[in-house]
Amino acid sequence: MIQDARIVAGFTGAGISTESGIPDFRSPDSPWMRNKPIPFELFLQSPKARREAWRRKFNLDDLYRGARPSAGHRGFASLVSSGRMPGVITQNIDGLHQASGLAEDQVIELHGNGTYAKCLSCGRRHELDWVRYHFDRTGDPPECAACGGILKSATISFGQAMPEEPMRRAQRLAAICDLFLVAGSSLMVFPAAAFPAFAKENGARLVIVNREPTPLDEAADLAIHGEIGEVFSKFIA
Repeated sequence: MIQDARIVAGFTGAGISTESGIPDFRSPDSPWMRNKPIPFELFLQSPKARREAWRRKFNLDDLYRGARPSAGHRGFASLVSSGRMPGVITQNIDGLHQASGLAEDQVIELHGNGTYAKCLSCGRRHELDWVRYHFDRTGDPPECAACGGILKSATISFGQAMPEEPMRRAQRLAAICDLFLVAGSSLMVFPAAAFPAFAKENGARLVIVNREPTPLDEAADLAIHGEIGEVFSKFIA
């Protein structure tokens, strides 16, 4: 089916990274549940909440510091390299698609990226090592080096608006593809999960690879319940 497609849209969720050692948010006793994200409005309003948000962030970073791209990530990278897949839409924030060899503009991050920080006022990027150096020394995250604004992990928190440009890019790719390929997503988190259905409504074939059934399995042209790395390893160049 992939071999017959002209334009393949890739779409990935947490399941592609569990094979890299990063648990799904909903996994039993998940570290994510013990280090829940601070809601965006509370983060803005409270210095205490900002300190706690960064403490939880660094706790998680320490747990997953050794994570490397899985066979699933490498399979997607090979599909992009082949020219058949213009880019990968992802719900993940771990940067493992970039680590697998994809360029920044080949990854459409719907929920942001947890591998660096951004200023909420001017948008300047700050590297996490610098943020942590100041946090570990003082117990407080630093202010933006450019404008003194609030720094936050470059992820989309609960209550924060979805990023407009990635959403537009994802919609364009879903509109022009003739095959929409999902890997490792429960397809239960919206608005991201609306893109596979949108692509299907626009005439694309829909293929879903996930360990568990999803709400779109019945609408899919093919649904595979199995290990993502095992399925995608055949595409690794």
